[in-house]
Amino acid sequence: MTMPSKAALDALTEKEKQTLRLIVRGHDAKSVAVTLGLSVHTINERLRDARRKLAVSSSREAARLLLDAETPENLGDTRIGDDGHAAANDVEQAPVDGAGTARRRLPLLIGVMLMTFALGLLALALVPGTTQAPPAATTAPATPAPDAARAFLELVDAGRWDASYARFGAAFRKINSEQVWSEVSQRVRPPLGALVSRTVLSRETIPVPPAGVEMIKFRTRFTVGGDKVETVTLNQEGGDWKVVGVTIE
Repeated sequence: MTMPSKAALDALTEKEKQTLRLIVRGHDAKSVAVTLGLSVHTINERLRDARRKLAVSSSREAARLLLDAETPENLGDTRIGDDGHAAANDVEQAPVDGAGTARRRLPLLIGVMLMTFALGLLALALVPGTTQAPPAATTAPATPAPDAARAFLELVDAGRWDASYARFGAAFRKINSEQVWSEVSQRVRPPLGALVSRTVLSRETIPVPPAGVEMIKFRTRFTVGGDKVETVTLNQEGGDWKVVGVTIE
């Protein structure tokens, strides 16, 4: 496979790279959209632009080209992008936000943590795993999805990383420790300042197997961070709502 020129790779935006890194992990446009809390149309536009810049006809080929360019064998310890948290050394571990420092013998990460600090945008996204999801609950959770999402965010507001970590689904908790969640959260949430207000902006049901997910958006104001849109994505697990994704934009 011919490697693209450095100019072609540099022409990719961070959002396009973010999308390609999820594609190489086995996601399709719909699951990338759910993961990032965006529309499928937006994801398809990113993929189309990336294919054009890399002069390829397949999104997966474009994703593989980016992965090959960012692997430690090609870059050593060079970091790609603004964030050096993610680390990877094989195809399945393609990071969401750059190659990061090379680390050997890491266990296969099914979920990836993403932190992006660019153009004043502060976002935290927890990517749901690619393993088979837990069976859908036989009965609907007693707590409405918006209330479950709000309760999770209130735990994050209070800095209760242990309690908020327990609200994630089993697949995420299996491959991401509480310590990792705590460390990332402390870098993202406290700089926003105290909560001023939080209101539900929208609720959308996404038809993703096995039982679909609920995407709850809040319009939130912080004393330091100002107005943000928080998106919490949940699915049913064990008769309760469990968090599979959260973003702050």
